[in-house]
Amino acid sequence: MIDISPSSSLLLLLSLAAVMTAVWLWLNRKRLRISPWAILPLSLVHVAVGVACVKLFAILEGAEAGAQSLFGAVFFMPLAYWLAARLFRRNAADVFDVLAVCMIFTLMCARVNCLFSGCCLGRQISSAATLRWPTREAELVYYLVFLPLVIPRVLRGDSHGQIYPLYMISYGIVRFVLEFFRVSATGTVFHLSHLWAILALCLGFGFYVETNRRLLSKTRKRA
Repeated sequence: MIDISPSSSLLLLLSLAAVMTAVWLWLNRKRLRISPWAILPLSLVHVAVGVACVKLFAILEGAEAGAQSLFGAVFFMPLAYWLAARLFRRNAADVFDVLAVCMIFTLMCARVNCLFSGCCLGRQISSAATLRWPTREAELVYYLVFLPLVIPRVLRGDSHGQIYPLYMISYGIVRFVLEFFRVSATGTVFHLSHLWAILALCLGFGFYVETNRRLLSKTRKRA
């Protein structure tokens, strides 16, 4: 049996994320007006920025060096997407819809790595048993359900900037529930990640309402 260290597994999973990001950008290259030669560099940059976001957010949370917090990508990546859309003069809704899929797949890979590294454990179901709540597995199920639901919408071009807000809303709900069953550093039922989950839900709802308002306004102007 091959023994894979957590660092090696993370590198492999991030490499997979970069490859899948490149494939996805290739499929959407005309929509974002991406030159074929730029797809691979953009894929690597996207993964690198995502890693920087989760590490930076963990530092802001006061975690130990090398720790990661997936909420960093949830909150910081939209800023990167907005800046990219403004800098390269691309439609922001298209940028958010396409790159949201890349980010979600990358976060799914990061959560898979938790299985290899043994982090982000669920709480013990009972003190007399070694069984734990499958919080990591439940989050992976969420990704496996969410991605197939939104990918066809993005490919059809009828997502209209709604994918990222929907992700924030649904992920906020999922994480809020799962946090009750996860091991926390404080040992309390409510902890910091509950706050981040609520914030993600609220921001996602606000963005979703605003996105729909702008879409309705454009539709009325065309009518």
